Amino acid sequence: MTTILAYPFKNLPTTSKWALRFAIRPLSCSSQLRAAPAVQTKTKKTLAKPNIRNVVVVDGVRTPFLLSGTSYKDLMPHDLARAALTGLLHRTSVPKEVVDYIIFGTVIQEVKTSNVAREAALGAGFSDKTPAHTVTMACISANQAMTTGVGLIASGQCDVIVAGGVELMSDVPIRHSRKMRKLMLDLNKAKSMGQRLSLISKFRLNFLAPELPAVAEFSTSETMGHSADRLAAAFAVSRLEQDEYALRSHSLAKKAQDEGLLSDIVPFRVPGKDTVTKDNGIRPSSLEQMAKLKPAFIKPYGTVTAANSSFLTDGASAMLIMAEEKALAMGYKPKAYLRPTYATPKVLEKAGLTMNDIDAFEFHEAFSGQILANFKAMDSDWFAENYMGRKTKVGLPPLEKFNNWGGSLSLGHPFGATGCRLVMAAANRLRKEGGQYGLVAACAAGGQGHAMIVEAYPK
Repeated sequence: MTTILAYPFKNLPTTSKWALRFAIRPLSCSSQLRAAPAVQTKTKKTLAKPNIRNVVVVDGVRTPFLLSGTSYKDLMPHDLARAALTGLLHRTSVPKEVVDYIIFGTVIQEVKTSNVAREAALGAGFSDKTPAHTVTMACISANQAMTTGVGLIASGQCDVIVAGGVELMSDVPIRHSRKMRKLMLDLNKAKSMGQRLSLISKFRLNFLAPELPAVAEFSTSETMGHSADRLAAAFAVSRLEQDEYALRSHSLAKKAQDEGLLSDIVPFRVPGKDTVTKDNGIRPSSLEQMAKLKPAFIKPYGTVTAANSSFLTDGASAMLIMAEEKALAMGYKPKAYLRPTYATPKVLEKAGLTMNDIDAFEFHEAFSGQILANFKAMDSDWFAENYMGRKTKVGLPPLEKFNNWGGSLSLGHPFGATGCRLVMAAANRLRKEGGQYGLVAACAAGGQGHAMIVEAYPK
């Protein structure tokens, strides 16, 4: 777990003195459940730089994000990735032969399709001459796919990139134990019956115990939920605050879904089943019902529960990214520019912007506690000085501009695909609300983070 600011909190103290610094200003979301009204179009400077290629988002799509174990449970990851690619082709009508490169992010890889970008591209009808590779960077894998594409275009190596991501949590690899794997490999190499019988005699029943995957960091063995619980405690984020924020996310997502604002979704016909048309994890509840849930990770005193955490999700996303001159030459009207890619304070400084310049915030919601702890850190001069080497605080994002169409808590979080959803949400919100700048940010396991400025394309 990391902060949106990309400063790992693994060694933060959890003393009462530390917590008191952040307990003074509670962050209640209960009075801000409504989405922001459309903002007035502002006249601001563009972030275009002379002699540097502009990179634009033409459009992007995603499959509906579904709870794992539901309609996608019998598929493979490349099936979802192929659906996203096919949906992008249909929406943009881009000729396949124009695409120079395809990059996809994923986290828990299916061993049969380790380069899922390549398998999905071939399945979607792209030429075998179109290169494709897969990246993995925890929850910012799709972000890395996009930034890799931006780099290829900015350097002049490519003009047209498809970037995306996929995750299928319904069918994760479950391995034999190390002892069983070693025995099976040795049996495969045995050359005589005597050697085989000797190896078989070493078999024990405990060899059959499987190795189950865990959403945990290898270096610390800590799950993201435990990290979020510690983060919430360190910043004195209460259980009620976390539940209020989660309720806000689900309420705004339901409103956006009902109003048809989640336009990046493309329907997907699941073989042998019905066509899926919308996300199925959006479930507004009540604070009373949420309060009944027990802690999910640190028991019995933790504050992170199933209700204020993102859920295991299946889904895929894809975006068409081009050099601006190429997009215009092909007759496209881009949705947005993609600007520098750093973590939140750095990206704002690099772009010469402040929090007040941002019209739409789209931050990844792994856990309510993670979001609210970041809010408190961003609004603290003390934290900025002691942990970030800054003289002043970054500033608190206004909730009326923050994740107004829901977030990962409600829409879902397919690890490898969320980054593209964030960028498309920012681009679509800027167009809908008349803003100019969006700030996209996400945390990732291992103390990593990513942030990007999305600048609306002039109408």
